[in-house]
Amino acid sequence: MSHQKNQRFWNRIAARYAARPLKNVPAYEAMLGDVASRLKGSDTVLEVGCGTGGTAIRLAQGVAQWTATDFSAEMVKIAKAKPSGRNVRFVVSDVSNAFDGGPFDAICAFNVLHLVDDLPEMLTRIHAHLKPGGQLICKTWCFADVNWALRALFPVLRVFGLFPVAASLGATQLRQSIRDAGFEIVDEHLLGIILRTPISLPANTVRL
Repeated sequence: MSHQKNQRFWNRIAARYAARPLKNVPAYEAMLGDVASRLKGSDTVLEVGCGTGGTAIRLAQGVAQWTATDFSAEMVKIAKAKPSGRNVRFVVSDVSNAFDGGPFDAICAFNVLHLVDDLPEMLTRIHAHLKPGGQLICKTWCFADVNWALRALFPVLRVFGLFPVAASLGATQLRQSIRDAGFEIVDEHLLGIILRTPISLPANTVRL
């Protein structure tokens, strides 16, 4: 049920999301630089939850092939309308067929793992579709670690259709879920501060 609700949510807000300016450009550019430094020109990369494609278009310049998927048809429609290289492919897909074309050298999941219905299953499938020595590069909102007053707003915003269905993950839980799927966390960074509270913790590079 949350999958369908989130699909409707992102389809409905796609145009508004695409028009919204980045709130923290330095943090975003730092993230792009960090991810790019971990990829090679020969890599085939899968991105799950690509949104409107801006990150895929930027990072694809440094790899052989970038397949960007999202379950929101409206998001992918916007992504396809943007100028991009020939090595970028945007695909509407959900977890059932997102991994077609694998295995991959790297799988990227930016701001998406807290939105999936079954995190352990998702991580297991990611692990299964990576080449030996492949890496998962992810950035994940850790809502359980957010200031309680801000966290209390999320259900209210959700009632009015202003916030998606999301898991209340904490950083500790996220790390353990990643390790349970068979990964080794080799690096992580904290990105994004609101009201002096960490809100986004990427287990930025995890490897088989």
